[in-house]
Amino acid sequence: MMKRFVLFLTLVIILFTSACSANSTKAPEEKFNDYIKAWEKQDFKKMYTMISSKAEKQYKAEEFIDRYQKIYKDLQISDPKITFEELEKSTLKKAKKNGEITIPFEVKLKSIAGPISFKYEATLVQEEFEKDKKTKKDWFVQWDPGFIFPDMKDGSKIKMEIIEPTRGEILDRNKMPLAMNGLVYEIGIIPERFDENETQSKERLADLLNISVEFIDEQLQQDWVQSDYFVPIQKIDSENEAIVNEAMTIEGVTKRDAAGRIYPAGKSAAHLTGYISQVTAEDLKKLDKDRYLPEDMVGKSGLEKLFEDKLKGERGAKIYIQKENEEIILAEKPVKHGENITTTIDINIQEKIFESYQGVAGTAAAINPKTGETLALISSPAYDPNNMVLGISQERWDVLQDDPNKPFLNRFSATYAPGSVLKPITAAIGLKNGSLKAEEGLEINGATWSNGKGWGDYKVRRVSVTGAPVDLTDALVRSDNIYFAMQAVRMGKDAYTKGLKQFGIGEEFPYKYPITHSSISSTGKIEDEVLLANTSYGQGEIELSSLHLATAYSPILNDGDMIKPTLLLSEKTGQIWKKNLLSKEDAEVIQEGLRKVVTKGTAKAAKNDQVAISGKTGTAELKLSADQRGDENSWFVAYPTETKDFIIALMMEKTQRLEGGIATKTATEIIQYVKK
Repeated sequence: MMKRFVLFLTLVIILFTSACSANSTKAPEEKFNDYIKAWEKQDFKKMYTMISSKAEKQYKAEEFIDRYQKIYKDLQISDPKITFEELEKSTLKKAKKNGEITIPFEVKLKSIAGPISFKYEATLVQEEFEKDKKTKKDWFVQWDPGFIFPDMKDGSKIKMEIIEPTRGEILDRNKMPLAMNGLVYEIGIIPERFDENETQSKERLADLLNISVEFIDEQLQQDWVQSDYFVPIQKIDSENEAIVNEAMTIEGVTKRDAAGRIYPAGKSAAHLTGYISQVTAEDLKKLDKDRYLPEDMVGKSGLEKLFEDKLKGERGAKIYIQKENEEIILAEKPVKHGENITTTIDINIQEKIFESYQGVAGTAAAINPKTGETLALISSPAYDPNNMVLGISQERWDVLQDDPNKPFLNRFSATYAPGSVLKPITAAIGLKNGSLKAEEGLEINGATWSNGKGWGDYKVRRVSVTGAPVDLTDALVRSDNIYFAMQAVRMGKDAYTKGLKQFGIGEEFPYKYPITHSSISSTGKIEDEVLLANTSYGQGEIELSSLHLATAYSPILNDGDMIKPTLLLSEKTGQIWKKNLLSKEDAEVIQEGLRKVVTKGTAKAAKNDQVAISGKTGTAELKLSADQRGDENSWFVAYPTETKDFIIALMMEKTQRLEGGIATKTATEIIQYVKK
């Protein structure tokens, strides 16, 4: 009897438990926690399934989801965190009895305008619903717009203001603009204003703006274009009013003012300033998504790219609720305008040097050897950065890309064979290590020399032959290859390589702008005696940038210390990069030789009545093979003899086709201009 009763009781408990399970619900705080998890994941569809039937009647699913998505996207809402305190048992008991409970909660999230936090109360109601043909009960959120932001509960709208930062400008040492903000004209078309001569109008405009009719058609065929819309075609510098005025005579064409980036020096400083352009999809993958939007501009090259982070600035934003008579600010981030970048460049010197090239390919660097300040960095030929910002046609781009003189190539950041302008550095190395005696005359017979065994048929050649012994000064004046080859062989490849490295050759160049580091050879070593001999007079495989060459001459003027070059006016001047590369006395010996190079030697073209000049010429022959004559690059590294406060290292390419001494004459004109 007792066993039957126990069995009966067990069955009753099981059946009762099953019945309860079929109709059981989560506790209200558990249900709200589920809602919070969906909210923090921004799963608005799931959130909607958890709101009350009353809320469902007021707010349709599409409206609810779209509203959340738009607000969160526009305000760049991220990382929402929602918290609430654990409910007391008495509160839960009362809730189960009444079928309703209020849960205070706090929301913290990030936005485009900064962090936002608010407190609100969620009312959860218990409702019956059908599932699997059974009636069940559960808790649902009595949602209203106050859940988005409390002050939206009464139907008030949320608004946002974006304050765009002003891009910083790039200035020269005298605060003259290298890159500035200004107004430009934007030429465009309003399609409905075209008359029956539409084809002729497009052809006229294309010819005027140096673009193709196909390009114009591409702009007009964009998806967003409507007949009464202004369709931008090209931006024009405000100084080109003649083009603008002629464009305005074409049926259907009009203009508007637009903000633009202007490069007053144009081609003269193109590779230095670089340019900005609209961000691409690839750019956006790499850039800070909080700072860049698809319509933003970004530095693409040069200083614009190098200092993008400082120049860009940070946009400001304000998120607020608009009430009838007031604004309730939820978050506000002040705009941070871009910083100006002030360089050590003198734009007048920069333009003068560039213009003196007259389109000849080459590079130059000018520095103050006492302070290290860079006064000019030249790469010729160049493109016009204004065209890159205003809009360049594919046809024009292709012409520049295919130009054999490579206007897009930044030559001042590249390295080249220095030729004979390396000889003063070779002399300094020998004087420092004691293998070279300035007054010692070397016996050199004839125009060629070979050290014999191991050289094969190779011989070093010199241009000027003398029967007398050759000392250092005479070797500089005559630019005697054999003298310097002999001196390098005498000191040996290890000592000579060590000396080159002491001049910073082979190591990273300490400069704000990326300059390719100079190299001793393709392997970084001098492997044999022939390469040693060739390297001594700037041939072989050694390469330096024009800026490194100008810097490498500074120890000759600074009692043996090599200055550290600077580019920004904010940098400390007079810093020493390499100390004690030669003695004051030895530096004076080389100075004497460099002056005589102008008065008696290979740089007579620099001799003038206006300003005394010292310097060294050099010709680097670029051969494809030993028996084939190659192109020649001509160098002149020079400074004013008296003041010694300006060094220019200037190189022109393929000068075998140009008048003799063109590099020397050009550098002389520059020094005369600077010292007038």
